[in-house]
Amino acid sequence: MTNVPELFGSMVFNEKVMRERLPKATYLALKKTTESAEPLDEGIANVVAAAMKDWAVELGATHFTHWFQPMTGVTAEKHDSFIQPCGSGVIMEFSGKELIKGEPDASSFPSGGIRATFEARGYTTWDPTSPAFVRDGTLYIPTAFCSYTGEVLDKKTPLLRSMERLSAEAVRILHLLGKTDVTHVATTVGPEQEYFLIDRDLYNQRVDLKMTGRTLFGAKAPKGQELEDHYFGSIKTRVAAYMRDLDKELWKLGVLAKTKHNEVAPSQHELAPIFSTSNIATDHNELTMEVMQKVAEKHGLVCLLHEKPFDGINGSGKHNNWSISTNTGENLLSPGKHPETNTQFLLFLAAIVKAVDEYQDLLRITVASAGNDHRLGANEAPPAIISMYLGDDLDALVHSIINGDDYHSHKASRMQTGVGVLTDFKMDNSDRNRTSPFAFTGNKFEFRALGSSLNIGCPNYMLNTMVAEELSQFYDRLKDASDLETAAKALIKDVLTDHQRIIFNGDNYSDEWVQEAERRGLLNLKTLPDAFDHFLDEKNIQLFTKNNIYSEGELRARCEIEFEMYAKQINIEALTMLQMARRDIMPAVSEYIHELSDTAVAKWVISHDISIKAEEKLIKSLSKQLEQFSDLTDELSEAVTKAASVSDPQEKAHYYQQHVLSKMNELRKIGDSMETDTAKKYWPYPSYTDLLFGV
Repeated sequence: MTNVPELFGSMVFNEKVMRERLPKATYLALKKTTESAEPLDEGIANVVAAAMKDWAVELGATHFTHWFQPMTGVTAEKHDSFIQPCGSGVIMEFSGKELIKGEPDASSFPSGGIRATFEARGYTTWDPTSPAFVRDGTLYIPTAFCSYTGEVLDKKTPLLRSMERLSAEAVRILHLLGKTDVTHVATTVGPEQEYFLIDRDLYNQRVDLKMTGRTLFGAKAPKGQELEDHYFGSIKTRVAAYMRDLDKELWKLGVLAKTKHNEVAPSQHELAPIFSTSNIATDHNELTMEVMQKVAEKHGLVCLLHEKPFDGINGSGKHNNWSISTNTGENLLSPGKHPETNTQFLLFLAAIVKAVDEYQDLLRITVASAGNDHRLGANEAPPAIISMYLGDDLDALVHSIINGDDYHSHKASRMQTGVGVLTDFKMDNSDRNRTSPFAFTGNKFEFRALGSSLNIGCPNYMLNTMVAEELSQFYDRLKDASDLETAAKALIKDVLTDHQRIIFNGDNYSDEWVQEAERRGLLNLKTLPDAFDHFLDEKNIQLFTKNNIYSEGELRARCEIEFEMYAKQINIEALTMLQMARRDIMPAVSEYIHELSDTAVAKWVISHDISIKAEEKLIKSLSKQLEQFSDLTDELSEAVTKAASVSDPQEKAHYYQQHVLSKMNELRKIGDSMETDTAKKYWPYPSYTDLLFGV
């Protein structure tokens, strides 16, 4: 039996370990740094580093690494050993300088032109608010990453800056309301992680999965998810063993893995953690994705984190449950029993409504990727139109405030099961809306549009910054009010009236909503290029520069990176598709046509009375499709060549989206049709049936 309390955090340099191993003065100084955002003295860092090294070595560590999150979409690490020369041998040492600062090659990571090849230096710097941990014989130190000249090159630094901004503005509002005991406000996140598991041997036979993370060809299996039998179904033995090991490895690393179950699509699953502060939740989610893939290897499996690895069934998302809490333990998004008189809650709700409406383009941008573009708007994901769901109760409250009417709560009733042995229970005030991109779910908002491979730091720094900006404006309007309660109520009414267009409680999948959203003036940015066209709008530049999240130069660099990464991803997919088409699929279909022809000739030789209509029909159909397939392959190749000649990153991204992807879709349609007509022994790749039902 696993002793979970003893196992949990056993590989983490957490507060318990620090209290045990650090001198009291050092421990208090480190706590002050993490809680008050004050710089750490190098002398203190030396003491911390020595204790951290001793602890790590006892757990089998021989190396340390600064673990950071560059703009590649994955984490990065460079390992150095603890050894230092000592006479004819070595000793194990680790200094405060090594703990605080590292020097990776900044020019080898995406920088949007901030770093040239001949300007290589960059710095990683320790984030003491996120605990170090030991994994695979290495001490991992969570860090931020910047260039030699100080520009941001990672996804963590903007998040940390946004957390400080939101805290500062929220504290000012709370002090106005009389909550002077509040000194700090933190955003908390619980990201639900969806993923697919497939057999490694089958994966190794699919060049598209290995190169791009998704299947570029693949006819639908006879069965998909239409019977709805996989969702929450009994977990298969092999998958259950994987999940048990995954839980243990995550618990050792202090990750609050809580819930696991089968998701809607065959071979799809989900893991959900308990909430933690935004930066730690981000680190833990990055760690979770890495551990998922490592543990899968041990079980002969592959964990797929692409947003849409299989066509025709659900893709994978990552629901971002976001809330705001004070250092005194109060959840600022909790309506309480009487939300109509809860001015504090209504102020924060109004700030979020205003933020989501004014910066809907930025929220869409944070979830834009080549993979997620395939997923948004399908039956497992919200559409690309950003809107908010508040539920029946809050929606009624908002309308009563706007219209000046009396508010009548939808009192929570009790569920009457009608079965004596089953206990009746209290129902929630409103149903859930799984089609909404941004839904209120009790005391938090669930941002459902995130893709499964996304770094959650991006949407969370966006949410933090947007809301901080609105709270700053609220403070300026309220700070000199002679009657704060009256002024606050007037502000709340004005904001909800002006921004009610962003609130929608209906079916976000319906065609009617698309038309209604357009009438309301809401954006429908279906692809990454469409979304990032708005990233450098003046209001967005003002938002980030005013709140000291980015300089304008950093913003422009980040925009260029995203356009470039998108174009590179589609280019890799297109080249992979061309390789599959020319080297594997066309020869395979030709060989099968040859066999059919030989069979027809053999039957004809035996007797002219033997019908060869079946062979003739199939030969003609496949030959026609093969000709179309060959022509489309040439057209795709030409489109890729033309795309390569486009120099401007923004124009290139749009060209790939409009011209290369469209040819890829046409080629796939013919390829998948040929797969259904070609004998299995000739088709060069495992089928969807093999992949989705092979575990």
